[in-house]
Amino acid sequence: MGRLAAASLAGTAIEFYDFFVYGTAAALVLGPLFFPTFSPVAGVLAAFGTFAVGFVSRPLGSVLFGHIGDRHGRRPVLFASLALTGAATVAVGCVPSYATLGPAAPALLLLLRFLQGLGLGGEWGGAVLLAAEHAPARRRALWASFPQVGPAVGFLLANGVMLALSAGLSDAAFRAWGWRVPFWAAGLLALGGLLLRTSLVETPRFRELAASGARASSPLAEVVRGHWRLVLLTAGALAVGYAVFYAVSTWALAYGTERLGVDRTVMLGCVMAAVAVKGALTPLVALLADRYGRRPMCLAGCAASALWMFPMVGLLHTARPVLMFAGILGALLAFVTMFAVVAAYLPELYEPRVRCTGAAVGYNLAGVLGGALTPMVATAVSGGAGPPWGVAAYLTGIALLSLGCFALLPETLPAAAAAGRAGTEEAEEPAVA
Repeated sequence: MGRLAAASLAGTAIEFYDFFVYGTAAALVLGPLFFPTFSPVAGVLAAFGTFAVGFVSRPLGSVLFGHIGDRHGRRPVLFASLALTGAATVAVGCVPSYATLGPAAPALLLLLRFLQGLGLGGEWGGAVLLAAEHAPARRRALWASFPQVGPAVGFLLANGVMLALSAGLSDAAFRAWGWRVPFWAAGLLALGGLLLRTSLVETPRFRELAASGARASSPLAEVVRGHWRLVLLTAGALAVGYAVFYAVSTWALAYGTERLGVDRTVMLGCVMAAVAVKGALTPLVALLADRYGRRPMCLAGCAASALWMFPMVGLLHTARPVLMFAGILGALLAFVTMFAVVAAYLPELYEPRVRCTGAAVGYNLAGVLGGALTPMVATAVSGGAGPPWGVAAYLTGIALLSLGCFALLPETLPAAAAAGRAGTEEAEEPAVA
């Protein structure tokens, strides 16, 4: 399990590195380079628009790769999704700016961002099922949480490279070529991830399905016919996690540097420190889910998000690094209370024959609801001299929506874990599946 968890974590970290480095670039440099005829605010909105395209394509990726995962195995998904995302990310770093290529430059940016999202839409389902379907029932949340550490590692890698380049280069050099370096580095990371995954074996659950002839012939059709309500509920439930994370990691970065005048390096440091704490706590929170259940942890995270959004915005508006860090950290602690758990929770909600498609589609639809629009909406409603309370109201509303959706979902804690029978492998599939 340690080797499998490390492989799933490493691959997810690389994929999210690719995805996050674009978000950071969108907040810092893409607006002036690719939308120079726009006003500064409109340029940031346009850059965030290309950022949103990656979220729109993620559900399509989950359908495409989910079909592969449910028909041909979880293992092929891990290779194809990583190769696609890595190639698209390297290509982003090679796109000439608007000054060189004209309108074709932002068009290429949109296409490559679409391909990034397509690959990432498949990565999550494959990596999570690799861990969850190998793990013993009583520790499934713990082992499945390691792919959920991957986004934090990817974010720290992406922003660490950006931070080093931003601090070490002049502003002119950073805007001319420095911002491209993290995209080029994605190629080396992707090659390393592909090599790491060559030793992985197919999950026991899929091998059983293949041996018994019980694989779904059309996974998406089965999900739509038999699990459409579950897909919508999981998408609505997870929307707050995406909204909160991208509010603090993307919108707050742009708001702090452009509106509050905070140094780019300081702003990146505040966000990165909070994400590091969040990543370190992920397995610990998952252990609580193995003991007390998945649904209670998710409900607690939603409630904490709803209560914290107004304090977070007030702390952010102070432009004081320590207070900004406190506001961001509080939001990410609420976030991790939910998202450390969902890697076990979502697969347990779906029957094994359509699990790769159902769990991935629900997870990535939540990205459209919560992640795609949040930076744009937050930028649009954060005008004026005072604190952007409109952002807090928007995030609180999403948190309450997600709270209601989680309340309608069942508990899936396996009987072996609930009974606390150490060492037992019984009840591998929870009753709800």
